[in-house]
Amino acid sequence: MGKITDEHGKPLDTPQCKRCGRRGRGIIRKYGLYLCRQCFREVAERMGWRKYN
Repeated sequence: MGKITDEHGKPLDTPQCKRCGRRGRGIIRKYGLYLCRQCFREVAERMGWRKYN
């Protein structure tokens, strides 16, 4: 039995961004965020994250 894939052939067990639905590389899973890098940069400050450098 093979892996279940989406219409583009990507495996459905790959992590997915909660905000935009993007899959694959660049997903931040630490602390249960599950946001892609772009979405994280857009909402990080509202979530309480600060950039020090």
